[in-house]
Amino acid sequence: MTNSREKGAAGEREFARLCRDQGYDCRRGQQFSGLEGDDVVGLPGIHIECKRVEALNIEKAMIQSRRDAKEGEMPIVAFRRDRERWKVCMDAEDWFAIYREWEAGQDLARREKNVSMPQM
Repeated sequence: MTNSREKGAAGEREFARLCRDQGYDCRRGQQFSGLEGDDVVGLPGIHIECKRVEALNIEKAMIQSRRDAKEGEMPIVAFRRDRERWKVCMDAEDWFAIYREWEAGQDLARREKNVSMPQM
């Protein structure tokens, strides 16, 4: 295994561990017979392309994630450089879909809070 492959595999394990730390049952994807599998699995509906490099061509990585995503999966790229935090890149349309869900949850929480407060 080359140095860059080892670093990539280590990055996949590291991102999977970060997902587990956030409460998601993720692990590094399996690679069989020399065929590349998913980098990290365990987030249903998300295809994760994981990159642990100092210089990243983000558009090339997004193209790879879009290409490898199965029908109905949201392609993302999780990446970081040495001594930096993990970041996630995704298409804006997907980000807005997630944001709308978050916003709807916020609205629901506000309504539930107002309903449970006694009226004066």
